Order: sequence, then structure tokens, then C-alpha cells
Amino acid sequence: MTSPDVTAGKKFKPMSKKLLAHFEKRLLEERKRVLKELGNYNEAFGATPQNADGDLSSYSFHMADQGTDAMEREKAFLFASQEGRFLWHIDEALRRLYRAPETFGRCHNCGEEIAYERLDALPHARYCIACKQREEDGKR
Repeated sequence: MTSPDVTAGKKFKPMSKKLLAHFEKRLLEERKRVLKELGNYNEAFGATPQNADGDLSSYSFHMADQGTDAMEREKAFLFASQEGRFLWHIDEALRRLYRAPETFGRCHNCGEEIAYERLDALPHARYCIACKQREEDGKR
């Protein structure tokens, strides 16, 4: 769907250094938050069944307790997986920002400028709102 040469041949004004620094700061803050969150999940995955519920005895759990624990671990894994994907998107945005700052904030589909409001809310956004909407509509 994306073509790497979307902006080739187009003349546009690159984002100011002040704005680039703002988005870099936002991306690094988000990255730090996600890494902290992933660290919390890591602790949850490392807990033994006895540690998880605070019970220090080695007696076996009731089956319902084991089911609840399994469900909680599954939920934690799902959230960690989502955070991991989010971290990948943030890292990709930082790569784009550092490798080609003159094209950061440009839609990967149409090459138009992504609105400041969208980038401020989602600093890792790759598409303008119109192209993202078309992509979402195409998935339905």
C-alpha cells in the first residue's frame, strides 16, 4: 500500500527543528512509558503460582484458582503483546525522524502533511487522517 517514493519530486516545506524536537521528545516519553509497562508485565510473567496469590504454602491450588491465574496470565500476555507492537511503531517513527527528518510528518501514502493535532496525539502516525480513514474503511 505504501510506496517509498511518494514524496519524490514533490516540493514541500520540511518541519521546523523546534517541531521535530517536540515530536522526538513525545516519542521518547512514550517509549519510556511503554518500556516501564513491559517491565511490569515481565514481573507478572515471572511470578510463581504461590507468589501470585501471596500464598507461601506448597499445597496445590483449587482448579478454579488455577483457571483464574491462567486467565490473568493470558490477559497480561495480550497486553504485553499490544505494548510490544506499540513499541515497534514508536521505534519506527524514531528511525524515520532520525534518518529523514525532512520527510517526518508526511503521509506515507499521499505525501501530504499530517496535521499537527494528529501527530501530537499519535507521534508515530504514518498516514494523514484521510488515508488512514480509507485504510480503515477498506478493512471492513
